[in-house]
Amino acid sequence: MISAILCDVEGTTTDLAFVHQTLSPYARRHIANFLRQQQSQPAVKSALLTLRTEAQLPLAGLDRLIAELLHYIDIDKPSPVLKQLQAMIWAEGYISGQFTGHIYEDAYEQIKRWHNAGQAVYLYSSSTIAAQELLFGHSDHGNVLPLINGHFDSSVGSKRDSSSYRSIRETLGIPAEQLLYVSAVHQELDAARQDGWHTVQISRQSPDRRSTHTQVTSFLDIPTQQ
Repeated sequence: MISAILCDVEGTTTDLAFVHQTLSPYARRHIANFLRQQQSQPAVKSALLTLRTEAQLPLAGLDRLIAELLHYIDIDKPSPVLKQLQAMIWAEGYISGQFTGHIYEDAYEQIKRWHNAGQAVYLYSSSTIAAQELLFGHSDHGNVLPLINGHFDSSVGSKRDSSSYRSIRETLGIPAEQLLYVSAVHQELDAARQDGWHTVQISRQSPDRRSTHTQVTSFLDIPTQQ
């Protein structure tokens, strides 16, 4: 019996196109003005200090740091500082209604089913918990956060490392045989299975021939009990 389901976000519950065509361009357009206006705020000031260390630019001024962050965006660098700042910028877009978070209809419906059946639903993403809460709190389906029991991000480790799933399992206090991980990426599912989790792969376009996991085209095809 599955007690809890852990879902990947980008590419699984949410179309990658929303990230690449809406969120990333929005952050790129607004990051310079945001930093110039908010640089004295404690959270932003701390992030810029961390960026100077991360980028090995201890004496860099704001313009140089902005250029570095724009470069990070262009090369899709997995920088914790960039992710933190992007979430702050996206908050303005979500709250002002410039966009809403994309969640596939079938993902939304299945998450509701799991919630109503008493099965806990958690999210695991390389984006920050703040970014996850914004997306699910201001989604195409309204505020979906009441259906979500908790969030995990890269602070627990890489999604392709089995130790990350062990850490999540220990945090939840649920045996691996009662846990299901849903993702579109078979390498992530490989890591979860190494820790004893059940796994299901979302393959919306075509089957992943390199995968050894159960594959479905829709969340609605995922068994609610295994």
